[in-house]
Amino acid sequence: MITAIERTPLTRDFFDRPVLEVAPDLLGRTLVRRTPEGPLELRLTEVEAYDGPNDPGSHAFRGRTPRNDVMFGPPGHAYVYFTYGMWHCLNLVCGPAGRASGVLLRAGEIVVGADLARSRRLSARHDKELAKGPARLATALDVGRPLNGVDACDGPEAPLSVLTGTPPHPDQVRSGPRTGVGGDGAPHPWRFWISDDPTVSPYRAHQPRKRRT
Repeated sequence: MITAIERTPLTRDFFDRPVLEVAPDLLGRTLVRRTPEGPLELRLTEVEAYDGPNDPGSHAFRGRTPRNDVMFGPPGHAYVYFTYGMWHCLNLVCGPAGRASGVLLRAGEIVVGADLARSRRLSARHDKELAKGPARLATALDVGRPLNGVDACDGPEAPLSVLTGTPPHPDQVRSGPRTGVGGDGAPHPWRFWISDDPTVSPYRAHQPRKRRT
């Protein structure tokens, strides 16, 4: 039975904390995406923290740009970026305005709107693969650049919001290096996931690009 507490939206105060507190605390929360075709809900099972000026892996490490501008704004907003010329990724900004930290939403379980997610993820062989990885998550939830800057604390009719959900027991939370991050940011154990959850994406170490000769 789902309780009223589990359906309570997270407030801006939740996101207005250090990123390494917010990131693991997002596990088990319910991400709600409202689309013209209907709502989708996803239980978050895997995230990564990015700590702005203290983090070489962060888009904001070298300062403010038109691309990362949303990261410097108020906490609780969506930061959506386009990568590899093909995929979008969804992040939630946290910490005080100007801090430029955020949490990449890497994976989750679709708990409402699976049919709609399947229509967008035709290559998924099983429902556990619908949002198994940040690009798949964004595709399943119809996340694109129009959501960049959307306030996830803007009320129940907002296109994006996060509900209290059911956080896992602390013993179920794992941490390790972030996927695909190289350089000085590689050792940071800032990827967090729910242990043994089938929707969590596989870890992949950074693969340096070969220089053309």
